[in-house]
Amino acid sequence: MTLTARLMAGAAMTALTLGTAMPAFAAEKWDMPMAYSASNFHSENGVQFAECVTEATGGEIEITVHPGGALFAGADIKRAIQTGQVQIGERLLSGHQNENAVFGFDSIPFLAPSFEASAKLWEAAKPKVEAVLEEQNLVLLYNVPWPPQGLYFKKEVGSVEDMKGVKFRSYNNTTARLAELTGMSPVTIEAAEVSQAFATGVAESMISSGATGYDQKVWESLTHFYEVDAWLPRNYVMVNADVWAEVTDANKEAITTCATAAEERGLQAAKDYTQFTYDGLREGGMNVEPASEELMSGLREVGETMTQEWLEAAGEDGAAIVDDYKAMQ
Repeated sequence: MTLTARLMAGAAMTALTLGTAMPAFAAEKWDMPMAYSASNFHSENGVQFAECVTEATGGEIEITVHPGGALFAGADIKRAIQTGQVQIGERLLSGHQNENAVFGFDSIPFLAPSFEASAKLWEAAKPKVEAVLEEQNLVLLYNVPWPPQGLYFKKEVGSVEDMKGVKFRSYNNTTARLAELTGMSPVTIEAAEVSQAFATGVAESMISSGATGYDQKVWESLTHFYEVDAWLPRNYVMVNADVWAEVTDANKEAITTCATAAEERGLQAAKDYTQFTYDGLREGGMNVEPASEELMSGLREVGETMTQEWLEAAGEDGAAIVDDYKAMQ
């Protein structure tokens, strides 16, 4: 055998040996549960974020999005991330005000009823929220507001008095308390179950954005939507802190860049989606209109009561958030 032949044979053997000893690269796979339907703008934004991460990390981290509560129900997502059952996920933190009242800052009635005001309120609250999440083994990546919250009913409502006795879908402490103070009966229902709840009469009303109503086609059961612009709650995408600690600095930077893009894209989508969903509700047959002054007056009184209750529950942290926010006005 010539020298060239021996070298070629040796190279082939080396390649075979390395191929056996070093298996092909396998990406780290993350599961990302989300509570809302695949067609919801939050979920669509989450899918784009996941695709961005895969590309930006050179395929080293792949995120699979599970919308519609398919992997975990909305109420269970945050705990699943904390305990490492999944690496990453999205949750409406105001649904966990029972853990810490600070999580409910974005659901204080009429405190920050516009996108601009909501952005300032988030700026004031961000340090407090991130500190609480750090204690709970969570790292915030990005958050996106919902469009302003309005009231849905299956009848005409002109005052708070007209709301008494109505079965009301609640999704956090704030909405449950709103029901109690207006004489309605709160029923806890996750977003993925909204259509069925209205169709079966388990609930007859809710406060939510036009987006939820449009996605769930609530015009099949409800008739009226009132634009009250009560608040703009936020969805938060979080990663398990232990998982995050193992991510390389380069990939952290890549993921953070994707998160920033998702936050900006999601905010614009929320703004664009507001009028689009109002039009969609009308096309579905619903009456979409501003609330009467009598109804708004009664709701503002309820809002003042709820604001004071939240401030008492949130203590110094809550007072600091509101004070910092008002200082920005």
